[in-house]
Amino acid sequence: MRSNLPKVLHPVAGLPMVVHVLESAIEAGADHHVLVVGRESEAVKDAVADTATNVTFCEQVERLGTAHAVLAARDALAQGYDDVLVLFADTPLVRPQTLKNLRSALADGAEIAVLGFQASNPSGYGRLIVENGELVAIREDKDASEQEKQITFCNGGIMAFRGRNALEMLEVIGNDNAKGEYYLTDLPSIAREKGLSVVALEGDKDEVLGVNNRVELAEIETIWQRRRRDELMLAGVSMIAPETVFLSHDTALAADCVVEPNVVFGPGVSIDEGTRIRSFSHLEDCTIADNATVGPHSRIRPGTRMATGSRVGNFCELKNAEIGEGAKVNHLSYVGDASVGKGANVGAGTITCNYDGVNKHRTEIGEGTFIGSNSALVAPVSIGNNAYVASGSVIVEDIPDDAMAIARGRQANKPGYATRLRERAEAAKKARAKR
Repeated sequence: MRSNLPKVLHPVAGLPMVVHVLESAIEAGADHHVLVVGRESEAVKDAVADTATNVTFCEQVERLGTAHAVLAARDALAQGYDDVLVLFADTPLVRPQTLKNLRSALADGAEIAVLGFQASNPSGYGRLIVENGELVAIREDKDASEQEKQITFCNGGIMAFRGRNALEMLEVIGNDNAKGEYYLTDLPSIAREKGLSVVALEGDKDEVLGVNNRVELAEIETIWQRRRRDELMLAGVSMIAPETVFLSHDTALAADCVVEPNVVFGPGVSIDEGTRIRSFSHLEDCTIADNATVGPHSRIRPGTRMATGSRVGNFCELKNAEIGEGAKVNHLSYVGDASVGKGANVGAGTITCNYDGVNKHRTEIGEGTFIGSNSALVAPVSIGNNAYVASGSVIVEDIPDDAMAIARGRQANKPGYATRLRERAEAAKKARAKR
């Protein structure tokens, strides 16, 4: 990956790959999790801490193959779990239902269930040789006969096996191969020698895609985004140009939401029914109620809550703001560390001056209040219900209910003065030219 970050912590949809895999395992019914870790294990431990509490970490000091990695969890395997799923922390697209299918195969009598996929070009992959419904062998590409190389059913690497015999069979695996490593792919043959059933299940090729570089990481991201967009649209969300919408792992969009082109959802976004997110908007860590409108060209930052029917529009930014029911912040405004009451209107170019260089301060705008364009509200300040702020005002004091505040210099018109100014400027310009 050419990165200081451990590979499995690189994010897909804002979530580390290892957490994607862990969440799939949890949804598939796994109640204990063993992570075999190498370098920078503390970072991996921290990353999964909020996802699962029942996690054991085992360190693989030497890297001597996939079976060697599994045997690093020897103590956990010795506890005799009913099913054991072997997953890879850099294959984040595996679906929970696929893992459930592997477990179902074990429940139906198989000792081992291997996940395979159909490859249009199987060259380089291990082939799954199936006879009469049983997996006979996993044949590596370099060892396959010409006939076996025609097989397109390939090994995806993910495997499930019964816990009762797992440790005994894993310890039989040898390293009599060119690399001197211990391969988990030897396990099916060992099980068959004991007269145990081994099956192969077919999954989607995308589910077993691993990540070894940033190009592959981007490919995984593309697949994840497409999957999630499809799920949301099938659940009733409209996306006009879905390929231009980017979602986070926890983006929640209710039915009848409409998402226009070129929208980015950061983490922590929840949007209720009937809301429209217009083009070129960016949202993160916010809650937007039903029938609201966001954008175009809006940035909704963390801590923002928009109520039913509220609106924020062109080139506006909200941060840690509460926008009341039916309130409007429509044009070129910044509202931060503030509340805007029900039915209030914030005029174009208005800003809440919430930061004094050291601390943040809050602005309170009452219900039904009208804030005129190009106003600056210097926090901390409170503006009452149904108040009126004249355009161009700089508000530094509280305004009571139903009052109008004007905080600007009085206009003075000087007839003919514009002509005098232009004549003076032209004379100065000619004087400079003669020098």
